[in-house]
Amino acid sequence: MVRIVLADDHPVVRVGLRNMLAAEEDFEVIGEAADGDEAITQTLELEPDILLLDLMMPRLPGIEAMRAIMNGSPRVKIILLTSTITTQQIIEALQIGARGIVLKDAVADHLQTSIRTVMAGDYWIGGQRVVNLLSALHSLMQQVEAPQRKTFGLTPREMEVVGSIVEGCSNRDIARQYSLSEETVKRHLSNIFDKTGVSTRLELALFAIAHQLVTPQ
Repeated sequence: MVRIVLADDHPVVRVGLRNMLAAEEDFEVIGEAADGDEAITQTLELEPDILLLDLMMPRLPGIEAMRAIMNGSPRVKIILLTSTITTQQIIEALQIGARGIVLKDAVADHLQTSIRTVMAGDYWIGGQRVVNLLSALHSLMQQVEAPQRKTFGLTPREMEVVGSIVEGCSNRDIARQYSLSEETVKRHLSNIFDKTGVSTRLELALFAIAHQLVTPQ
């Protein structure tokens, strides 16, 4: 059974979502929220599998509510519901931890499929299943005008290592590419993690793409 919390400030929307989900025998709505604060409380208390979260919520916007939820309950899979969203907002949401984005005018067609896709471990972006998140983010970045590039204090060598991480290289690959020892690569990565505030290679890759530390290919 997939346990779901609905978070939308419009009661009619919540009723519509609940009715759509009720048609699926393995979906169970276990909670509802009418604003961002309630979404946080319901999610942290009930620990659902899926949170359907409206992007434009009163009291606390969906993006900010998602930040708090990811800090307190990183296991929950969040699907954002929105009438409109910019490419930059999509990138930010994915970086924070969203697993899917569904436009409200496509909810009837995509809601159940998006939930099953996310529960299977993939992402739902732009009305379709996404298996390779980094590849999808590269495509999204090509649609965004590049802001002034920030380096976050990274050295040229560290920037090269970041680029290799985004390409999916292992420490051994990086060591061979730049004629370094694997221990030196590990030290570079430790410094990069400290400067960017991330803790995993995936987080670093998402951070690098979101802040355009690398050029989309």
